[in-house]
Formats: sequence, C-alpha cells, structure tokens
Amino acid sequence: MDTLKALSSQMVFEADGEPRVTASAPDCFSPKEKDQAFVHPAQLPNGQKIMLLKTLLSSACERDCFYCPFRAGRDFRRATFKPDEFAGLFNKLNQSGAAEGVFLSSGIAGGGIRTMDKLLDTADILRKKYKYRGYLHLKVMPGSEKEQVFRAMQLADRVSVNLEAPNTERLAKLAPHKIFFEELLRPLKWIEEIRQTVPAYKFWNNRWPSTATQFVAGGSDESDLELLTVTSWLNKNVRLKRAYFSAFHPIRDTPLENKPAVDPMREHRLYQASFLLRDYGFDLEDLPFTNFNNLPLNADPKQAWAQMYLANTPLEINKAGRHELIRIPGIGLKGADAILNARKSNKLRDLSALKKLGIIAERAAPYVLLDGRKAALQLALF
Repeated sequence: MDTLKALSSQMVFEADGEPRVTASAPDCFSPKEKDQAFVHPAQLPNGQKIMLLKTLLSSACERDCFYCPFRAGRDFRRATFKPDEFAGLFNKLNQSGAAEGVFLSSGIAGGGIRTMDKLLDTADILRKKYKYRGYLHLKVMPGSEKEQVFRAMQLADRVSVNLEAPNTERLAKLAPHKIFFEELLRPLKWIEEIRQTVPAYKFWNNRWPSTATQFVAGGSDESDLELLTVTSWLNKNVRLKRAYFSAFHPIRDTPLENKPAVDPMREHRLYQASFLLRDYGFDLEDLPFTNFNNLPLNADPKQAWAQMYLANTPLEINKAGRHELIRIPGIGLKGADAILNARKSNKLRDLSALKKLGIIAERAAPYVLLDGRKAALQLALF
C-alpha cells in the first residue's frame, strides 16, 4: 500500500489524460490516508461518477523529457509494481468499494514495448483472474507495436496516447527523443483503423474503447491555433473522444524549471474551444484568435463569436434550427433539444420559458428574439 501511495501521489505531476479531481478520499480511509489520498472522484465519458485510482505501474523512466518529473536522471525516489502485485492490490481496493475504476500509466523502462507488455499483463490479470468488469483506462506507451495497441483495446474502456505537443517541431522542445509521427500519432491512427476493420462484439465489453490525448499547453511555446488545429484533425480523422490540456508549470530539477508557468485560464479556454469544435459545429475559422493565434483569456470563445455575429442580428428562438441554437451562449446540446421539443406545442415568448427548459437565459438574452421581440432583461441592482 505504501508503494501505491507513493506512485499515485506522483501522478499529480503527470499530464494524465483524465479529468482533474477536487474532492476528498472516501470515508473508509483513515485521516492519515486521506492526507495521502490516491483514489479520487472522477466523471467517466458517459457521465457516471466513480472513485478512480490514478497511478503508475512504475515511476522509473529512461526518457529525458524536459518538463517531466519522472525524467531520467532526476533525483527522487522511484517505485515499481509487478503486474500481479498491482492487480491483486487493486482488486482488494475494488472489492472493499474504495476504488471503482483505474487509470494506469507508467514510466518507460526497458523500452516502450517492454513497458507496454507489463501494462497489458496487469490489465489481463484484472480482467481474467479477478473478473474485473469496471472502468479501465490504459495509457499506450511511446513505441508500442500495433498488436499491443490492439490488445489494449480489447481490455480497456479508454486508451490514450499523449501527443504532448502539436507537431514535430514543438515536441522537440519538450521531449527531444520522442518521435511525433511514429511513436505518438501513428498509434492513434492504428486505433481508428482497428475500429474500422475488426468487429467489436468479440470482446468482453462489446464495444471498442474511446480515445483520448493530452497536450502540455504552453510547454513548447506553441499557439492555441496549433493545438486546436491538430485537435480538430484528430476529431475528424481518428474519432478522438477527448483532448486534454494541461497548463505548463515548471518542475524543479528539470531543464524547464525556470520557464514561467502558464495561466490556468489558457487551459480553460482551450477546453471550451475544443468542445465547440467537437460538439457544436464550430470550425477553426469561427474561433476568436488574436494576432498571435491565441484565444483571448478574458473572453469565452462562444460568447466572443456570438458578440461578433449575433449581437446585431439575433436569432428567433421559435424558428432557429438545432445547429443555430447550440451556437447561442447559454444554450447547450440538451437545451437546444429541449427548445425544439417545447416549441412543438407552444411558442416561447419570454425568458422564464427558457429558464424552465434549463437554459441560462441571461446569457442567451442578448442574442435571441422571443416571438419577434428582444428579451426583456431585469437590470441588476448592483
């Protein structure tokens, strides 16, 4: 258990491809264990909330990525699990109700192929020996072979390959010995190729896993346009489920320790823009990039678009199509569907009608007409 705590606590440094977590450890932990919490509340791709164990199989790594706390030669205590050792420990946590899902990554030791084999062995023991059927996210190691990617897809609910940077030039500033196309981008292409050519019903969960990647925002002096261009390409070409962005922060005793930390708001704006590209029908040309090809930190990108295109020509709520409705600030995917359903029986004439549908009416008001009239907004007292 001490080894698990050590490895899991180190995960806070990693760009790990999972939602950030904020809540405390479960009540079955002692106060001391809660201080060293390694199981966290997380939300899965389907919206389900679980207690997720996020950990490394090993924090020993032979790569020398400039930003990474696990880089070779950095002076800190390393720890390693054997596959059967980790699987048995997680099974106990799962049986006790302390951990419902697991995200498993690793430092690279002995090459990407050998390290990936150990991750696969761990997953295989969990699925076969312990009959674990819960959520499993596996990180695909740089340099993995296609058959290993295929096996990971048979075992996991999500697989991820961290691109870290948007292209070869930028990656060289973060991880000079990683190869962008061969080691990182190609496995993402393999995943989609396997989805397209092999029936998923043969395997334990009857569906192929979703795919994610992670970028270190600001680590290689890249622009937001560069990051979102490759994100858009991945959405369209390999059906990427989620792009994660981790605002760069310097780690002591690394080559980038004196590089300034990136404003966390940049990370937030990148997430907002990536959702617009993935779910809301926006193109890169719709996003409000500055002259330096970055998103403004002081403006929600959807709001900025609406201010440019809808402020003077508001949309009629009772006539707009779904693709138009979801571009209005305050109206999400479910909200647009609720509007379409509600107006089958009655016209929507005021903001209170929108509020009843779960719309953030105050945000939408400047950009809509309700039965031909601008929405009446009550001025705030302060």
